[in-house]
Amino acid sequence: MGTIYYGGSATPIHIEDRALAHLKVVIATKLRRGESFTVSWQHPDDQPRGRSTIWLNPSIPLRFVFDEPEAPELNRKWIEDLANSANSSGGIMLVAEHFDTDALEVGDNAPQVVDIHED
Repeated sequence: MGTIYYGGSATPIHIEDRALAHLKVVIATKLRRGESFTVSWQHPDDQPRGRSTIWLNPSIPLRFVFDEPEAPELNRKWIEDLANSANSSGGIMLVAEHFDTDALEVGDNAPQVVDIHED
């Protein structure tokens, strides 16, 4: 389970490592361009019902922490789906992965709910 530490929040956001790796690519691209946007998700079954949204801005500190030491292969379609939602007025809606055979290799520079929750 990976974690996003956002701003001065004492509440880390936990996201499954594979989903976080894909989300990181889209978030880093948007922030590198100086763009602000939202990221939203539905609360997992083990938490009170509802959804959360955070506002991401290039001036707010952000850190991604992964449990797995090796980066996964990335699914180009999933990245495209997340990037398309990032460019919408609703911002990124973290959705489940769509499997295809067009995966990206991750180097050193490199409507289902995804397992994500806040502590």
